[in-house]
Amino acid sequence: MSEETGDKTFAPTEKRLTDAAKKGDVLRSREAGTAAVILLGGAWLVFAGPLVMQGLSDFTREAFQFDSTDLRKFETGRLGWSALLFAVPAILSLALPVVIATLVSQLALGRGRWVGGNIAFKGSRINPLAGLKRMFGAQGLIEMGKGLLKVAVLGVIAYTWWLSTLQELVSVGRGNLAGQLDLAWTAIIGLTFALAGGLVLIAAVDYPVIWLRQQMRLKMSHQDMRDENKESEGSPEMKAARRQRQRDIAMASVSSAMREAQFIVTNPTHFAIALSYDPQKASAPVVLAKGKGDKALAMKELARELAVPALELPQLARSLFFTARERQMICEDLYSAVAWVLAHVMSLKRGENPPLPVIDVPVSLRFDADGRLSS
Repeated sequence: MSEETGDKTFAPTEKRLTDAAKKGDVLRSREAGTAAVILLGGAWLVFAGPLVMQGLSDFTREAFQFDSTDLRKFETGRLGWSALLFAVPAILSLALPVVIATLVSQLALGRGRWVGGNIAFKGSRINPLAGLKRMFGAQGLIEMGKGLLKVAVLGVIAYTWWLSTLQELVSVGRGNLAGQLDLAWTAIIGLTFALAGGLVLIAAVDYPVIWLRQQMRLKMSHQDMRDENKESEGSPEMKAARRQRQRDIAMASVSSAMREAQFIVTNPTHFAIALSYDPQKASAPVVLAKGKGDKALAMKELARELAVPALELPQLARSLFFTARERQMICEDLYSAVAWVLAHVMSLKRGENPPLPVIDVPVSLRFDADGRLSS
């Protein structure tokens, strides 16, 4: 029924997903990016924070220390330059990793693709009707659910953090300044990592949702599958041309061997073995070339062009193919069978027309088309 109506019931193929990614339809998770940024921010607070605080302390101390010379000649440029030298490295040490983490987190979900068209102007983005549809449609409901989940999870985490640190926070202001700052700094770092953990949990829930939505959006019908298969394999003319090129390559590889061959044994389309027997060179017939599929067809075509006798002996062809190597003598157990074939070929060359002999291949050397021994 789906084939007739065109219902999209098939999961998207790898090619459809790749084509969609080229157009910018890839997995995007704001939660994953936010979690990566918050985790990186927490790490920055742990490792770079103390250095920044020390620099801020030094700058503050320098700004509030002055003498009579500073009163007579007040230079704001020097303080501004000092502030700049302090602020820029601190900001860059956080900003650059944040940008990299955001890009990596999104590219990892989006099959490593950056689609510039996604940042181009689109009228639909400022269309009020399209905006209302996004807000009150299925997508809007999903986004609202995700937002409520995020608020609930982060709210519970923040409330738990507050209860666990309430006593310590109340005591801030009773000790010395260094101890108070250290306590506040530790509390901020703890809250940051707690919130980051909540965002990681939300991202883990969000990923299956956006994956499922993409799968549903890119589902395929029978016609879609047929069109893709046709596009992948090409038209019949292209396939015929490709097959002819493969055959030309195969013919080139066996051309010299076929000119030496006295006869070939075939099965009748799958296998072809070219043989020759010269007592001065070898004590038994030698396999000059063997082929399967396109190579076998090429060998048969060359045999017709070169007037090399071709005998259709399926079982013997398979036995020779799976037991002999090119430019080597045949298996000793096949001497008798090939001798009968050789005698028949000699009769043909004398102008006689004898019937094709019945060839008896040993049971231990009988193979099927896949190379398995016949039972």
